[in-house]
Formats: sequence, structure tokens, C-alpha cells
Amino acid sequence: MKVYDSYFSSEVAFQPTTNRALETTEGRGRCTECYRKIAEEKNPASARQKTKRVYTRMWVLLLIFLAAFGTATTFDKEESYEEKVQEAYDMLSNVPNAHDTMEFLLKAHELQEGNVDRYTASEESTEEELRAMDMYSKSIQGHADVSAAEINAEKHVGLGLFQGDIMLTREQADEILEDMEVSMGRRKKRQAYRDNKYPATLWSNGINYAFWNASNAARRVFVKATEIWRDNTCLEFREDSSARDKVWVTDGAGCWAHLGRIGGTQFMSLGDGCGYIGLGLHELGHTIGLYHTQSRHDRDNYITLHYENLVYDWHDQFNKESESTNYNYNITYDYGTVMHYSGASPGLSTTGKPYMMPHDPKYLPTLGSYILSFYEKLMVNLHYKCLDKCPRESWKKCENGGFPHPRDCSKCICPSGYGGPLCNKRPPGCGKELTATDEYQELWDVVGQESYDRYAANDDFYFCNYWIRGPPGSKIEVIFQNYTEGLDYPGCVWAGVEIKTLEDQRHTGYRFCSPEYGGTSLISEHDMVPVITYSRVYKVTALLRYKIHSYGSGKTKSTSKPVSEKTSRPTPTTTTTKKCYTRLLCTLLRRSFKFCETTKYDLNFKKKVCPYYCD
Repeated sequence: MKVYDSYFSSEVAFQPTTNRALETTEGRGRCTECYRKIAEEKNPASARQKTKRVYTRMWVLLLIFLAAFGTATTFDKEESYEEKVQEAYDMLSNVPNAHDTMEFLLKAHELQEGNVDRYTASEESTEEELRAMDMYSKSIQGHADVSAAEINAEKHVGLGLFQGDIMLTREQADEILEDMEVSMGRRKKRQAYRDNKYPATLWSNGINYAFWNASNAARRVFVKATEIWRDNTCLEFREDSSARDKVWVTDGAGCWAHLGRIGGTQFMSLGDGCGYIGLGLHELGHTIGLYHTQSRHDRDNYITLHYENLVYDWHDQFNKESESTNYNYNITYDYGTVMHYSGASPGLSTTGKPYMMPHDPKYLPTLGSYILSFYEKLMVNLHYKCLDKCPRESWKKCENGGFPHPRDCSKCICPSGYGGPLCNKRPPGCGKELTATDEYQELWDVVGQESYDRYAANDDFYFCNYWIRGPPGSKIEVIFQNYTEGLDYPGCVWAGVEIKTLEDQRHTGYRFCSPEYGGTSLISEHDMVPVITYSRVYKVTALLRYKIHSYGSGKTKSTSKPVSEKTSRPTPTTTTTKKCYTRLLCTLLRRSFKFCETTKYDLNFKKKVCPYYCD
């Protein structure tokens, strides 16, 4: 594929900004990797070697630093689990229910410690899973996960929160502990319930909120998240500090929220590092009443947890719910929800490999999405009985799995890739309909905005929608061939390609955002494949190839030699390379030795080594 390389290489990989002048765009940002200089000779293999050399230099710098200013032994010694939970609590102690949550975590850990078989070794991975792990690890090398779990782990508050980002009331904590004991056979359930005090936990009269000591980034992210949830449900959001039941949105330590409506005042924190709309959607999802997708009672049917790759202290945070506490309205598991953690956070993986593996390994890059999924919209509408507003006959009008919009029953809320009032049209905007034949054809796509700052992430995604059609009853092969380098973050949160080949078109499709996945082939279950490309950064380029795989009789056509359709190629964007060795050194020090928190060095020195972080 050397002929294609020049259209996907970029001399600077995307990096969330750390420039204070751009703070209103995405908060302060978090620099966790060096800008990778992509191969000048347009050779991906060479680019990877250069990336490795950059990281080797970083470790050399780290060793020099330690030799000059003290060895690792001068930093804090390894703490016990209890000490780490206490440290997290100390940062959250002024928050209501922080003590309840801490007590729960310690009791849950003690309960699990007594269960010697609590975390059995994962079943032996298949060759496909091993390849998927290796490919994923290579693709995200040096790229931080921007999930609540990773951010909270980095800020040392994650172990003071349930599942890494949920604040529990005492009643919620007691019910979960009871459920854990029941699952371990230690006691019987007193009673069955849909979820905690349902429907008392619903915001039946809308969600009231107010801002308290909230940064501009926190305000912007929260308001934008409310708009997205509102536009897809019947939920109302009102800024009202005098309301009895309300959410105080604050710029606290980490990203977290209470679960559901607890009554009276509750909190949501969108602190430093949480200035992304996807995180706002996630935390607001908890406030609405959603658990994490990976904690569903049926999650073992869809993902395998590889505890051997997960930091030991976080094992408890990946416990699953029971059927009595987790009612999913018969909605199936979706890998592309905003409530799903990514498969591998650098701060949580001990090996650099994924600790969550989908049973369909090609879904691994999809975990950790920033885009609200169709099934999440449906679940919240069912949970809040929004669809009772529409007559039953309105359901029949919606096609391709859509459902009536509770704000206008004549229109439908559609799965991704479908649009129009009844979900039977291609969504408006860029993209087009394509016809598959027996010969391979190419789909070149460029999506994004010229005006987008190359070093900043923007709030709004820019989408293009394609429909690839074959004859009635046929199946289509779509090959993800190549993609702009430097955007391969967990969850494809900055830009990506979604390809929908499954039988259930309501599912999130497979998402890819890394050239490492070049050559991945997908076979559709339908004679039409929606392809969605998206970006909220600069313009990015994707190359796909497609052809008819088989006809209605199931007879596979003879494979033709791949041909390239004569189409004009996009002109690649080039920029100068920025080096951030200093920021990478800072990242290593903060993660490994809590550099900003230690008292071994004075503040001025720490500011010089880690500007923007050690303030």
C-alpha cells in the first residue's frame, strides 16, 4: 500500500492542547505523548521506529533526571490499598457521601479478599484475540485514554469512587454490598427491585442544576451535554439554584457524579482534564441513572476481562451488577456507548495490553466512545417513559429500527447512518450513495474543518454519511484500508470511521481510526452498508475498498483482482513538527512518582519541570 502512504501521513500527530490560551476550547488539556514525526520517506514502519526512538530518549531523560535529583527511592513508597482509598477520600472529603463511598469500597474489597476465586485467570486467548491485542497496543502506543477512569486514576481519586467515577449514598452502598453477598452465596436477597428505589430515582420533573466554583470549561461541557441529552429524549434541564432537588456542577477533583436522583442536593465534578463533551455526556448519564455498560449483569456474554493486565487495586472496580439491580429493558449490549470504558487505559493496564476484550475482537477500538449511541437514547426514553407521549401507530412509521421522537411523534430518532423523518433516508450533508459491483472500488473520504485548530479538539463532530448498496439480497465486503496517522486514541474519540455490517443496524458499527487496522475486512449481513466518517479536529482522510461479496443465493462470486478506481486523491496537509520532550518527562514523573504531589522538591522547581500541571 505504499502508493497510498502519502495521503495519510501527517508530520504532526494530533495532540490535545495544553496551551492556556486555548483553555476555552477544551479545558487545560493533557499532554501525555510526544508529537510523533511521521516518516518523511512515507514509510509507516519507519515512522514506528522513530516513535520508539522518541520514547527511548524520554526514558533516558527520566534516568538522567533521577540521577541528578534523586532516585526513585526518594519518592513515596508503594501504598496499601487502604492508604490509596484514604488518599482519594482526602481529596473528596468535603463532598456529601464521600465517606459513605469510602466505607463501601473498603468493605467491598474486604469481602472480595475473602473470596479466593474472585478473579480467576482468563481463558486462554484465541489467535484472533492475541492479534487484536497486539494491534490495539501498537495503535494506541503513547496515546492517553481520555476516559473518566484514566483521568481519575491519574489524579488519585478513582479509588475513592465506585467503578472509578460514581459517588454512592449509604443506601445505594448497602444495597450493592447486599447484592455482592447474594452473588457469593452468603445470604438471600430480601427483595427484588429494578434498580435503586425506582422510580423514585427518576428526575420526573426535569433536572435542575446550578454551578458552584465551576470553570468555564466545566460550564461549557455540562451545558453542551444537556443539550445533546435533551434533543434525544423528553428530559428537561433547568438552571435553578433554588430548587430542592438539584445538581451542583463543580470544578472538583476528577470527573464523577452521583447515580440517579438521590433527593436534595447532589454533585457532579468536571474538574481539570474533564473538559470534553464525551465526558460530560458520560457523567450526566450517571446523573440520569445509567450504570457503566461494562458492569451490566450480562457483560460476560460480550466481553472478557483480562485481570492479568489490570492494576490490582482496580479489580474491584470492574465488578458487574446482578439482574435485580440492573434492568436493561431487553436492550442488547452495545460496545459503542458513551457509558462504556475503553479497553486499555495506560494508567490502569500493567502490561500495556487491553484488560477488556470484546468477544468480537474487531470491536476493541470502539470501546470508550464520545458519541451518544442509539441504544442509550432508546434506554433513557424507556426508563423515563418518554415514549408514552406518542401513539402506538407512530412506531410503525419508523424504519430501520428507529423510534418516535417524544418531542415530535411525527418524526423518528434514527440509528447512526440513517436519517430523514422516518429513518429511511441517508442523513443530510456530505457523503453519497455508492453502488457495489464485482470489482473492488475505492471510497476516499476527507472529513473535518479547515478552520479547526490542528492542536485542539473542538466540541462538535463533523459527519459524512455514505450508503454502499448492492443488489437485493446480496452481501457486501468493505475493507478498511488506511487512515490519517496520529488519531488512534482509545474509542476513536477525535475522529474515525464507523462501518455498519451487522444484522442489527441499531448497534454501533465497527469504528476504526488507526492505519494499524489497514486491511481489516468486514462482510455485511445486508445489501446496504452505512459508512459514517467523523472528525472534531482538522481534516482527516480515510480509504475504504468495497465490492459485492455474494449474491442472494449465497453463491460467492469469484474474487476479482483488486482494481483502483480512477479518482482524484486528496491533497495531504503538512505542518512543522513540534517536540515535547519536556512534557513527556513530566508525564512519566507524574504517573510513576506523583511528582506534583511530593514534598521532596519546592514548587518553583516542580513548575519548571511540569508547567501547567504543578501549579
